[in-house]
Amino acid sequence: MKKVVRYARESYDELIHKVTWPTWAELQNNAVVVSIASLVIALIVFVMDFMFGVQHIQFGSFVWKGLLGFLYGA
Repeated sequence: MKKVVRYARESYDELIHKVTWPTWAELQNNAVVVSIASLVIALIVFVMDFMFGVQHIQFGSFVWKGLLGFLYGA
């Protein structure tokens, strides 16, 4: 039991005194960077899905089945 109590005290001491936590401004800045990167990656995946999903173009219309439809012939 003493080992568990010592572990808990050392963990608490490390979290309070030794860990460098980001400031609120740094946290917000990082959240914006992650959001923008996620949107860019989602846009890239959408464009790839659209490009691979176009089965044929005929008289100004096209059939779009998406990437899974392209891969599995659905």
